Amino acid sequence: MKKVAVVDYGMGNLRSVTQAVVHAASQVGVEVVWARSAQEVMDAERVVLPGQGAMRDCMRELHESGMFDAVMHAAANKPLMGVCVGMQMLLDYSDEQDTASLGLIGGRVVRFDLEGQLQADGSRYKVPQMGWNQVWQTGSDGSAPRHPVWGDIPDGSYFYFVHSYYAAPSNPQHVVGSTDYGVRFACAVARDNIFATQFHPEKSADQGLALYRNFLHWNP
Repeated sequence: MKKVAVVDYGMGNLRSVTQAVVHAASQVGVEVVWARSAQEVMDAERVVLPGQGAMRDCMRELHESGMFDAVMHAAANKPLMGVCVGMQMLLDYSDEQDTASLGLIGGRVVRFDLEGQLQADGSRYKVPQMGWNQVWQTGSDGSAPRHPVWGDIPDGSYFYFVHSYYAAPSNPQHVVGSTDYGVRFACAVARDNIFATQFHPEKSADQGLALYRNFLHWNP
């Protein structure tokens, strides 16, 4: 049976991510491994990279856990899905604590600057953004191909966000989903065998489970 590894390097919302991936995998015949060693990541056919907390802490723990080389190998050779900070880590650099990241997708991670802006109901934008927001799939208007990991998920579906920073890829072709929160920003990015989301699929009910299931089917 094929395996998907959820990488445990000490900085992800591992339990809820793993449970969601297990639920999705049960429908497609894939074994889920809560990977606590680099070898378990190397042995898997595909990889989920979660992340939570400060970028500098995540990068430090990725190195100190011994997972760095295995994650980089996965990013070069097999389907990899990043989630939340696991998405931000894919870029070159984060403004959060001036932290160099993995450099797998060009661009940087920046903080929301929403001081003085008001929402449609007259309330101020709060940072971090916490809650449900609509996601618009790049290419949904027919101008470009939709990314296959979206599958049958309707454009404009709601997903759950918790974050103060967001990704700003240097190449717009790497943006496959966007969200409005005082500014239009990339909430899903992709390149070759990599797909990643700023939002939390594991907290996003049926559409989030569908996204994990689509990733398990995806053959880039």
